[in-house]
Amino acid sequence: MRCDPRFSRVREVFERHFADGEEEGAAFAVYLDGEPVVDLWGGVADRHTGRAWQEDTPVYAYSCTKAVTATVLLQLAERGLVDVGAPVAEVWPEFAAEGKERVTVEHLLTHAAGLPVVEDPVPVEEFGDHPAIAARLAGQRPLWEPGSAHGYHALSYGFLVGEVVRRVTGKSVGELVAAEVAGPLGLDLWMGAPDPVLARAARLTAGGDGPRAPLSPAPGTSTPETAAPDSLAPGSPATGSTATGSTATGSTATGDAPSASALSDLAGASGDGGAFGRMARAVGDPQSLMNRALGNPSMQRLKGGANHPVIMRAGWPAAGLVTTARALAGFYRSLLAGDLLRPETLRYALRPRVGGPDRVLHLDSSFGLGYMRPASTFFVPSATAFGHTGLGGFVGFGDPEHGLAAAYVMNRMADAVSGSLRAYRLTEAVYRSL
Repeated sequence: MRCDPRFSRVREVFERHFADGEEEGAAFAVYLDGEPVVDLWGGVADRHTGRAWQEDTPVYAYSCTKAVTATVLLQLAERGLVDVGAPVAEVWPEFAAEGKERVTVEHLLTHAAGLPVVEDPVPVEEFGDHPAIAARLAGQRPLWEPGSAHGYHALSYGFLVGEVVRRVTGKSVGELVAAEVAGPLGLDLWMGAPDPVLARAARLTAGGDGPRAPLSPAPGTSTPETAAPDSLAPGSPATGSTATGSTATGSTATGDAPSASALSDLAGASGDGGAFGRMARAVGDPQSLMNRALGNPSMQRLKGGANHPVIMRAGWPAAGLVTTARALAGFYRSLLAGDLLRPETLRYALRPRVGGPDRVLHLDSSFGLGYMRPASTFFVPSATAFGHTGLGGFVGFGDPEHGLAAAYVMNRMADAVSGSLRAYRLTEAVYRSL
């Protein structure tokens, strides 16, 4: 393990999580100005066998995938193969059905297309057939006027963006990740993991504190050990949305802390349960837009959920990334260095396009072109950070102003509605160390 003495407090937080029983296995990596300063790992990769977490242990990182998928599409835009502002139907004519002829690629990247749900149940036999799932979405009518609002397209995002990629290249996002991202940069990062990677991957497990949350409206399905509400940000009282409510004393972070009234509303002090209460009610309702968005295709139909080889091989472009903390942090380091996108392309992509109440998550969210920006659902101690989080508490992010790239991965999923503070504590410690 490596930890620059300047970041000793980060190691202290990491080790305390294990001492306090909050972790099974985990890894955290940080680059500062392109140089590795933190590379920590520990615990067990599989609690059933006791297999130790190694420095190269990969894990299924859920929605951290979306930022990688967005980067692939933006690479195509740089080459003139995709016009982000153009209608999707220009490259995917069937998509124009049901009044979607004016839906743009930007709408897909910003969760504003009104297609957060795959309406018809996707059979297991179709889990690896991305074009077939995309065809289902192409035949649907948007749930709201595209561009008039945004709502987290938890799984549909990947099939929509992925089909645009396939239409202009003839290749899947996973194939391009291997050829254009992971391969050239030497990153242990896969969208569709091969068998040797599956053999050494960590096994996800639910945490032991708090209520379990349904992720699929499908009747008669069992809850896998990975079922948990989507911790969409680095740890908070509201599914990863807010943490301590203050930036670190002495930190160079630039983000403003939420006001006391904002935190009270998230926590429910406003009387109606606040944003947290509204989100919690949605989690408990199998027919809510949140659970419908998260639950089809349904991982719960397979034993072990995301641990099942079918899921890990499927390479869903919204939630199919298998990676290490070192590789995910390295991905953001490469973005900041201009190795994956031109600096002007990244700046353009990071400009927030949508913000405010999210129709699916019931919290405020903000997105550039595929990247999360600071909001209730992506709470980081810097207003200049960007990245993406994943179910259970995963996070990867970059911060161009501070020269930071970091990632946290683990196998003990946050299973309480309140989410997990682990990633936020680590991230805060990084900023306090600057």
